Amino acid sequence: MMNFENRPKIGNGIYTASEIARILRIPYRSVYIWMNRYWDGKIGKEFGSKYSWDINGKRAVSFHTFIEFYVMMRFSEAGVKPKQVLEAHSELAKMYTTAFPFARREVLKGIKSDGKHIFLKNKHGIIELNGTKQFNLDLIEIFFVNLEFDKDNLASRFWPIGKEKSILVDPKRRFGRPVIEGKNINPEIIFNHHKAGDPIPYIAHVYQISEKQVNHAIEYCEAA
Repeated sequence: MMNFENRPKIGNGIYTASEIARILRIPYRSVYIWMNRYWDGKIGKEFGSKYSWDINGKRAVSFHTFIEFYVMMRFSEAGVKPKQVLEAHSELAKMYTTAFPFARREVLKGIKSDGKHIFLKNKHGIIELNGTKQFNLDLIEIFFVNLEFDKDNLASRFWPIGKEKSILVDPKRRFGRPVIEGKNINPEIIFNHHKAGDPIPYIAHVYQISEKQVNHAIEYCEAA
């Protein structure tokens, strides 16, 4: 059993189930079920710790767990059952000696699915992650291009609507809340001005940002 520290502290990011649902645009119930049944249940038991903690009566997780949830939901959308996701998570955790394998660069670059099983493409070939090590070439590739990685190859920053847009999730800034890149401005602040009828050039002038950044903030909030 591997033990790990996953306590709330500056730089780790703090995300409640409702915040994860809003940022990733997925149902709150899905987040809540995974947080309780799998992260703090089956996965947490494997690593001898809980993945979440209590923040003012609400359950919250770190940035790396937030990223892992994104990957798990992608698999779910492809039709992969939770059992297969957990088996893949367990095998990859042992392979890379980490509690957050779905947040590692090598895994995110090589992981794939055929809608039923999960595979990892690496220097050894294509490995089915269910303990059998079977090979299968009928794959649906999962691209994970909106992440930046640190020197340890763990996800460090995330662009929820794409790297070409200026909305950034960085656990080292504002506890990981979405901000306008280069600023510490929450996109919802910009969106509230827009909803109130303020013109885009005026909003850009007041907050000293570009009109493009204003539009990105609006796009992000409307999608969320």
